[in-house]
Amino acid sequence: MIAPRHLLLVLSLAAPVMLLTAAAAQMPDAIAASGEGVVATLHAEGAQVYDCKADANGKLAWQFREPIATLLRDGTTAGRHYAGPTWEASDGSAVTGKAVANVPGTTPADIPWLKLDVIGHRGSGTLSGVTTVQRTNTHGGVVNGLCDKAGTYFSAPYSADYVFLRKSP
Repeated sequence: MIAPRHLLLVLSLAAPVMLLTAAAAQMPDAIAASGEGVVATLHAEGAQVYDCKADANGKLAWQFREPIATLLRDGTTAGRHYAGPTWEASDGSAVTGKAVANVPGTTPADIPWLKLDVIGHRGSGTLSGVTTVQRTNTHGGVVNGLCDKAGTYFSAPYSADYVFLRKSP
């Protein structure tokens, strides 16, 4: 039997493991990254930028151009996310990714959840050993439909969580 004074210690140590296990259990198989460990999880607040261009049928429609977002850790700026797609930490380390899998967002207004393989590194620091990026918990960011004037832009506000992973040795 565990003494009451030790029970709090046991529960406080077990809680993070239970939360990580619950989070992993909710990750869709299509974007799961088995055998990889979490380096960092950062929250993004920003916009998905769209460009008014002619589509395959010659009609003007909104087409994705680039993300622009601030990366946050515990409410403090920890980096930025921009075209590439690239994630740059405040320590100067950066990764560029290529989408390899996706699942729909929770609602039609939410951009998809993604799994991205890292195809480029820059600098040394937090992101230097990252091999995979997952985009999860997306809210907003989608714009569809026709637009009126070629060359105009529309910024659709979005938020997401980015999980940066490294292959286990």
